[in-house]
Amino acid sequence: MTVSAGIGYTLIALGPSLSLFISVIAHKPFLILTLLSSTLLWLISLILLSALWRGFLPLNSTVSWPYAILILTSVIFQEVLRVLFWKVYRRLEDMLDAFADRVSKPRLYLADKMQIALAGGLGHGISHAVFFCLSLLTPSFGPATYFVDRCSQLPFFLVSAIIALAFVTIHTFSMVIAFNGYSEGKKVDQYFVPVIHLAAGMVTLVNFASGGCVISIPLLYIMAILTLIHCGKMVWRRLMENRS
Repeated sequence: MTVSAGIGYTLIALGPSLSLFISVIAHKPFLILTLLSSTLLWLISLILLSALWRGFLPLNSTVSWPYAILILTSVIFQEVLRVLFWKVYRRLEDMLDAFADRVSKPRLYLADKMQIALAGGLGHGISHAVFFCLSLLTPSFGPATYFVDRCSQLPFFLVSAIIALAFVTIHTFSMVIAFNGYSEGKKVDQYFVPVIHLAAGMVTLVNFASGGCVISIPLLYIMAILTLIHCGKMVWRRLMENRS
C-alpha cells in the first residue's frame, strides 16, 4: 500500500467525525473542551479495561465465549461511566445556568445541551476509533496490505476502518439519546443505548467465522442507522415540544 491508502483508511474511520467537528464543534470553545475531555475520559477507560484483561490473555482463539464475556464487561463498565459522565455534566450545567442568572444572561438552550451531548458522544467515538483502528493503521502506510484468512474478501485495514466508522456513529449519537433519556427519565432512551452498544459489540464476534466480516459489517451499519433514526426522531420531538 501507499501513503494515500493509509490516509484513505484514516479518513474512512474519522472523515465524518472531522466534518462534524468543523461544522458544529469548532465554532464553540466549550464544545471543544467537552470533546477533548470526553475523548481523554473514554481513552483512559479503555486503557483500564485492557489492563484488567491483560492477565487473562491470550484468550482461546477457537471459541468465542471468552470474547463475549470481555465485550459484556466492557460495555457494562462504559455504560456505568456514561451515567457518571452525565451526572458531572448536569452539575456543570447547573453551574452555568446559575452563572447566567447572576450576569442576567439566558440559560442554556435545548440546542446547546444537545450539542454538548453530541460533543461528548463524538469524543467517545473518536477514542474508540483511535484505540481499535488508528493504532492498527500504521502498517497500511507501507508498500503492502494485509489480509486475514477469515475475511479474505477485504483488506484487514479497510475492515478495521469501516467497523470504526460504524462505532463512531453509534457512540456519537448514542450519547445524545442517553443524555435525553436521563434528563427526561425516559426508559426507552435509557435502555436503547446500552442494548445497541452491547449488540454492536457482540456482532463483531461474527468476524471469527470464515467470511464473517461480510455479515458483521452490514449488521453494524444497520445498528448505526437505527441509532441515527432514533436520535433524529428524539431531537425532532424535543425541538417541536420546546418550540410549542
